[in-house]
Amino acid sequence: MTSPMQPRERSDFSAIVDRPKLKLPGNARLIFWTIVNFEVWDISKPMARQVLPAPTGLPLLPDVPNWSWHEYGMRVGAWRFFDLYKKLGIKPTLSINARVCEDYERVAREAKDLGWEFMGHAYEQGPIHKEADQKAMIHHSMDVIERFTGKRPVGWLGPGLTQTLETPEYLAEAGVKYIGDWVYDDEPTVIRTDKGPLTTLPYTVEINDIPMMMVQHHEATQFFNRAKDQFDRLYIESADRPKIMSIAIHPYISGQPFRIKYLEQVYDYVNQFEGVVHMNGAEILDWYNTQVTK
Repeated sequence: MTSPMQPRERSDFSAIVDRPKLKLPGNARLIFWTIVNFEVWDISKPMARQVLPAPTGLPLLPDVPNWSWHEYGMRVGAWRFFDLYKKLGIKPTLSINARVCEDYERVAREAKDLGWEFMGHAYEQGPIHKEADQKAMIHHSMDVIERFTGKRPVGWLGPGLTQTLETPEYLAEAGVKYIGDWVYDDEPTVIRTDKGPLTTLPYTVEINDIPMMMVQHHEATQFFNRAKDQFDRLYIESADRPKIMSIAIHPYISGQPFRIKYLEQVYDYVNQFEGVVHMNGAEILDWYNTQVTK
């Protein structure tokens, strides 16, 4: 049995300045990619995120306060997102645990009815390294989403961006065409797998409310400030070659009443600029495929 490929074996090093320049339709300069994350946190397990540490400093089960904090996102915060994107006319990418389609059917149905793109995000929230049968979990997740939406997802994001060395083969075999786990570039790239190529899209761990708010503990205003700074630089650079800017948000974080206005301000700001187009992951993949020969 051959050893799985290391990441550097899957992708040749490529300096962005050495590549042919991509072209966007019309006078577009920058693609703005919005990724919303809907997850299921199993109360029988330690919570994937904590806003309130346990009084003893050790995880206690059931962890009702942190589970409830997540539930707020599904009961309330998600609906702030739905209202925002309806108003903006944007259909974002939804990184969704497949179990959301079962446990939170009302929420998943709203996203489906609004035409959001469903992107695979495992069956439930937890690192892929802990899966007893990763391959089966990936196929099951894709199948559940396909049954619910009537369309097999083309994208995948691992929970916490986790992968093992074997994951790319399992994903390609399950029908995945693009992934967000490789945050190593401003442009899409293609990586090798034994089951065919996978395209990487520039997801973000920096303009992302989990590390920014829950790990780095920034004030709510920082989400707008950092997104503005990111956009300003990419927009300047987009005069020379097209750029992609992504943001990643979660309803239990950015859907909180004291944070939502800073997310709204991001769109108010970027939509003032000429040549900004909003695309979901599948649309970015389709565009990129017109630019390159794999």
